[in-house]
Amino acid sequence: MLRKIHFTHTAKIITAIVMVAAVIGFAERKNNGSVCSDIVIKIDNQHNNYFVDEADILSLMTADGEEVIVGNSFEELNLKAIEQRVNSEPFIKDVQIYKDLKGNMLVHAELRRPYARVLSDKQTYIAMDGTFLPISSNYTTRAIILSGEYFDKNKEASLLATAEGKQVYDMLNFIYNDKFWKAQIAQIDIDKDLNMIMYPQVTKQKIEFGTPDNYMGKFKKLKIFYKRILPQKGWNYYERVNLEYKDQIIAE
Repeated sequence: MLRKIHFTHTAKIITAIVMVAAVIGFAERKNNGSVCSDIVIKIDNQHNNYFVDEADILSLMTADGEEVIVGNSFEELNLKAIEQRVNSEPFIKDVQIYKDLKGNMLVHAELRRPYARVLSDKQTYIAMDGTFLPISSNYTTRAIILSGEYFDKNKEASLLATAEGKQVYDMLNFIYNDKFWKAQIAQIDIDKDLNMIMYPQVTKQKIEFGTPDNYMGKFKKLKIFYKRILPQKGWNYYERVNLEYKDQIIAE
């Protein structure tokens, strides 16, 4: 009887030691960073760009909650697969995921910034890197409007995929980076041959711009029209202005 009691007491002591060792071992693994203790998300260029937030990134990382990350061992977590899930979101330009020495999973994401919106059969935004982005149901942004047959026929993922698209892209960048034209040009209609009609924010003139060839020279002529001609005749005196011909401004 005494032996049985002694054996039971010894077994309890051994069990307690094993449990304490397991807890200590887990704590040590957590302290040395082998277990994910937290997820820290940093999003660059998020100012006025709310198409993707931290909650969206966390949902992508965990496959809508199906994959447990916090509390799991980094050895069992596939960081590459997690990165790929986050990168599948079109509004995310790039993401880097890694762990620090404290066991945190650090997420550094860079967003694409939409700066033009296409209104045609292909309802999309265009990002500043030329990528076509889907329309978001969560958020909209003020952007120049693009329309016309050119976008109906375009099947590429980026404006930069073709020489014609690069011409459009370069001109859009010029407008976006010029304070005056960014405020003035509201919409551009582009036909299948790349001929453009522009519609201003303030005045009612239809601007027959032609193709984006020599777009900087054409905008110089258009500024002359705004600065010298319209103040004399009145801002809404003319219904159309044509900039297609070299060294000429045709207004009617």
